[in-house]
Amino acid sequence: MSEERREAETLAKAYVPVQFEHAIYERWLAADVFAPDGAGSTADASLPPFVIIQPPPNVTGSLHLGHAQRTTVEDLMVRHARMVGHPALFLPGVDHASIAAQFVLDGILAKEGESRASLGRDRYLERMREFVETTRDTILTQQRRLGGSCDWGRLRFTMDEVSARAVREAFVRLHQRGLAYRAEALINWCPGCRTSVSDLEVVPTPETGTIWRVRYHLLDPVTGQPDPGATITVATTRPETILGDTAVAVHPDDPRYAALVGRRVRIPFVDRDVPIIADPVVDPAFGTGAVKITPAHDHDDHETGRRHGLAMPNILDDLARVTDTGTAYDGLDRYAARRRIVADLEILGDLEGEQPHEMVIGHCQRSDDVVEPRLKTQWFVRTGPIARAALEATRSGRTRILPARMDKVWEHWMTNIRDWNVSRQLWWGHRIPAWYCPDGHVTVTADPDGPSACDACGSSELVQESDIFDTWFSSGLWPFSTLGWPEATNDLGRYYPGSVMETGYDILFFWVARMMMLGIELTGDIPFHTVYLSGLIRDPYGKKMSKTKGNTVDPLGMIDDMGADALRFAVVHGTTPGSDQRFGSAKVEQARNFANKLWNATRFVLGARPATIEPAAERRLPDEPSLGPAERWVRSRAAATVAAVDRAMAEYSFGEVTRLLYEAIWNEYCDWGLELAKVRLANDERSDAEREATWWTLVDALDTYLRLLHPVMPFITEQLWQSLPHRATDPDQLIVARWPGVGERDAEAEAQVGVLVDLVRGIRNARADAKLEPAAYLPVDVYVEPELGHTLEALRPALERLARARPLRRRLTREELRDDAGQGGGLAVVAGPAEAVIGLPNVDPAAAEADRVRLARELADAERLLAAAQARLANEAFLAKAPPAIVEGAGARAAELEDQVGRLRDRLDH
Repeated sequence: MSEERREAETLAKAYVPVQFEHAIYERWLAADVFAPDGAGSTADASLPPFVIIQPPPNVTGSLHLGHAQRTTVEDLMVRHARMVGHPALFLPGVDHASIAAQFVLDGILAKEGESRASLGRDRYLERMREFVETTRDTILTQQRRLGGSCDWGRLRFTMDEVSARAVREAFVRLHQRGLAYRAEALINWCPGCRTSVSDLEVVPTPETGTIWRVRYHLLDPVTGQPDPGATITVATTRPETILGDTAVAVHPDDPRYAALVGRRVRIPFVDRDVPIIADPVVDPAFGTGAVKITPAHDHDDHETGRRHGLAMPNILDDLARVTDTGTAYDGLDRYAARRRIVADLEILGDLEGEQPHEMVIGHCQRSDDVVEPRLKTQWFVRTGPIARAALEATRSGRTRILPARMDKVWEHWMTNIRDWNVSRQLWWGHRIPAWYCPDGHVTVTADPDGPSACDACGSSELVQESDIFDTWFSSGLWPFSTLGWPEATNDLGRYYPGSVMETGYDILFFWVARMMMLGIELTGDIPFHTVYLSGLIRDPYGKKMSKTKGNTVDPLGMIDDMGADALRFAVVHGTTPGSDQRFGSAKVEQARNFANKLWNATRFVLGARPATIEPAAERRLPDEPSLGPAERWVRSRAAATVAAVDRAMAEYSFGEVTRLLYEAIWNEYCDWGLELAKVRLANDERSDAEREATWWTLVDALDTYLRLLHPVMPFITEQLWQSLPHRATDPDQLIVARWPGVGERDAEAEAQVGVLVDLVRGIRNARADAKLEPAAYLPVDVYVEPELGHTLEALRPALERLARARPLRRRLTREELRDDAGQGGGLAVVAGPAEAVIGLPNVDPAAAEADRVRLARELADAERLLAAAQARLANEAFLAKAPPAIVEGAGARAAELEDQVGRLRDRLDH
C-alpha cells in the first residue's frame, strides 16, 4: 500500500471541480431527490413544507451575477430545509418577459428585413414561440450548473396554459369586483417599443439638458388680443410640449405674480388662450417661478390639470411625432419639432434665453428611448383596497420583510399607491380577455374562445382587446398560479402559502406588492410568510456593473475556472439582506482557496486512518475515555459551530453562516485541530485506542462541517462526504442526509486548549516580528495557570512542534519566568492568562526593540478592548436588558483584559 491510504486515493490529488460537479448533479437528478415527494426524498411528512417559488428569470436571458446570487440564496435555504427534514419545494420557472423578448426578436427580424407589421400578429407570435423554445433551455441549463436543486418536474412558464387560465380568471374576478376598469389616464410611453411601460422599466438617468425661458403674451382684458408689451416668462425643458399647454401656473404665495393670477395668456403657434392659475405644486425657485402646464404630457402637470379642470390635448403619436396640433410641426419627430419651435420663438422675439440644466430623464430599460408621459385609454387595476389588505398582513406580522428597515419604504409606497396600468401595446403576452361590440360595450370572460355575444346588447359582432397584460400581472399570480390555481389542486392545498420569497430590494414595490395584493385578494391568504430582499452586486469599487463600462463578471466563466461552489460561496460571503455588495474575482479566488483547503484536509484525514481501523469500517463515535484535550476541543468547537450556524440560519444571516464556517473549518479545524491531531496520530507511544479516538474525532467533526457547509457549497461537500465512513442509517447522498444536531459543549476543553492555541499564535507572531528563522527550534519558557498544567503536558509534543519550541520549559510562577527572562533576555509573549519567553540565539538589540514595539502594539489593542468592555458594563440599558449569563460573561472578559493590560505594562516597564 502506498503512503497515502486507499480512501485518500479515491479523491483526486488536486481539487478540480469541473471533473465532478456535472456528474454529481446528474446523480441527484437520477435519484429524484429534488422533489419533496420524489423517490429519493427523506422528508418527514409530518413536518410543514418549506416552499420557495423561484422568481422566474427571463426566457431570453442568460445567467448573470444577480441570477447567481439569488439562485444560491434560494437554494441554500431549500437545501437546509431539506436536510432538517421538511418536505422542501423549490419550484422553478421562466418568465415570458413580453417587452424584453419582443425587443430582442424585433432586432432579429429587422436584420432579416421583416417586422411585426410585415408578419402580422399571428405569424409574429408563431415566430416568437419558435424563438423562445430555442432560448428557454439556456437559462435553465445554467441554473443546473450553479447547483439549483429545483423540482424540475414542476417547471412552469408564465405563458403556459395553466398560467394563461389563471390570468384570465384573475382578471375576470377583479373586473367583477370593480377592481379592474378601463379609462383614459397618463401613462409612460416608450416610442421605441411602442408601448406603455411600468415605472420599473423607466430608468432615471442624470443628464445635462437645457432650460429655455419663453415669453407668453398676456391678453388685453379689453380687446382679448395678445398685448405685445405684456408677457409672463415661463421656464421649460421641453419646448415641443408648448403645443399642448392649457395653463400657466405660479405659486399662490409668490408676490411677483399675485396680480396676474386669473389673467389669460395666448400659447404661441396654436393660438390657444389659457388661464394663469395658482397652485402650490409650483416651485418658486425653479426657472422664473412660472411654469407651463401640459396635462397630457407630464405627470405633475396632469395632476394639476385635474385639480383645475383643464383641457388635456394629446400632441404626440405612438412614434413621438407631433400630431393633431394644426401647426406646421405636425409630422415632425419630437426633437426636430423642438429645434424648429426654439428657432421660431427666437424669430418672434419671445425666446428670452436658455442655459444648461442638470436634470433626470426617464429612459426605457429596453430601447433606451426617452420615455414620454402620454394620455391613453388603458386597463387599470384599482389598488387602494387590495393595498390596504397587503399592509395589514405586514403590520400584523403575518408576512415579514427582511431587512426590517424596508418596512418604512413598504409603508410609504403602499399608502401612496396609484392605480396600476396593466395594458401593454405589445403582441407577445397574455391578451386582455375583453371584447367590444360596435356600441362600445365591454364583455369580459375567462373563456379562452371569448363570449358568444355582448353581455349588454347581445351583439355577436365582437372584437377582442388588442392589448396584452403587463408582465407583472402574470408574475403577480406566480406564487399560486404555479400550483394550479384557480383549480383546487393538491399542490395548492399543500404548498400555499409559500415560506420565503427571495428577490431584489429594487422590485419590492413592483413585484412583491403585486404578489401580496393579488394573492390576498384572489386566494384569501398571504402568498408567503417572509420576504427576503437581496442587495445588488456592484464592482469592487462600488460601481454598478454594465457591459458598456466593461466591469461585468461572467459567472459561467467563473464556474468554468473555479467551480460553482466557489462562485456560490463568494456571492453570499460578507452579505446582509438588502445591502449591495462589492464583487470581484478576488472573492471567488478566496472561496476557491477555501474549497481547496477543505479538499486537502479531507485527503489528509482519509490518509491518516490508523491501520487498526478497517477501510470499510462503519462510522462510530470516538471512545470517550481515550480522548485527549485536543480531541475534546475539536468536538466542542464543532458543537459550537452547529449552534451558531443554526442561529444565523434562523435569522436569515447567510453571510454570517459563511463567516462562521470559514472560521471554523479553516482557522480551527484545519489550522489547529488537524495539526494537533497529526502529532498524536504519529506518536507510537500512544495506544491504538487513543489514535483511533483521534481519527474518529476528526471524521466526526469533518462530517459535521460538510453537512453544515452543504447548502452553500453542495458539490464539493457531496463529493467529500461520499469518501467518509458512514453510519448504516445514513442515506446514499449528502443532499438528503440529516442536518447535524447540536452536541454538548466542553467549556473546560475550549477554554484550556484555546489559551494554549493563543499562546502558540503569540509565539509565532513574536518570532515573525523579530524576523527569526521560522523553522528553527528555540528554547521557550512558559507559564500557565496551575489548572492548565495537565492540558499543557498532554499537548506538549504538539505545542513543541507547532511553536518550534525546544526545549519547552514550564515555569511554576510568573516571577520565575520573568527572572529567567531578565537574566537571559528573550522575546516576551502575553496570551490571555498565559505567558512565554522565547530564548534568542544571540542578544540582538534590533530584535529587542522590535519586541518592545510589538508589546506596545499588543498593549494598545488590549487597552482598546478593555475600554470597550468597560463601557459596555457601564451601559445601564445593557445591564437591564441582557441575560444574566451575557452580563456575567462580559464582566469576566473585562477582568481578563484588565489583567492582560497589567501584565503587558509590566513587561514594557522591564
